[in-house]
Amino acid sequence: MFRRRVELHPLRKLRETFWPSAGWKRAIQYGWRRVWRLSGTPHAISMGIAAGVFASCTPFIGFHILIAMLIAWVLRGNLIASAIGTFAGNPLTFPAIWFVVYEVGRYMVGAPVAANPDIAETLQSDRAFDMILPLLVPLTVGAVPVGIVLGGVGYVMTRSGVEAYQVRRRRRLAERVQAPAPFLDPRPPAGEAQE
Repeated sequence: MFRRRVELHPLRKLRETFWPSAGWKRAIQYGWRRVWRLSGTPHAISMGIAAGVFASCTPFIGFHILIAMLIAWVLRGNLIASAIGTFAGNPLTFPAIWFVVYEVGRYMVGAPVAANPDIAETLQSDRAFDMILPLLVPLTVGAVPVGIVLGGVGYVMTRSGVEAYQVRRRRRLAERVQAPAPFLDPRPPAGEAQE
């Protein structure tokens, strides 16, 4: 039902992922409209988006959707919206998010500044886990306040958009119900003989 009529070549799919042919503006508008049309209260949908945005701030790549759905379930948010909210963390935004999260976490933990770590060398060494752990703790601790702030921003933006959409939709449906039915003429069309 939601598939393309002509399947795209795998390289074209990859290109569409990073640079949509219809443009980023249209892709973002489509995503927002999908969120607005979700069934549920504006609070539940917004709480789901906030949970997804919060989960995107954590350093646990691969578990963002699971973390978001768990948080949304606990807070009674929309689970689908929580999965959509994780798109706040993507290859374009992760560097900025992680920089802020690391700096906030380092300040909170009181960790010293690392002396220009070489990430490739760190991952290839025998003591990779021992070298990554000092980075992981500030990232995890810093994700909490940064995630709460960004989740709050996502909640406010989503709630206002969902409420506006649902009010407009209810008004349109009420206008359709109140509109007079088209006049139906009980007489047969001219040219048809009556029995």
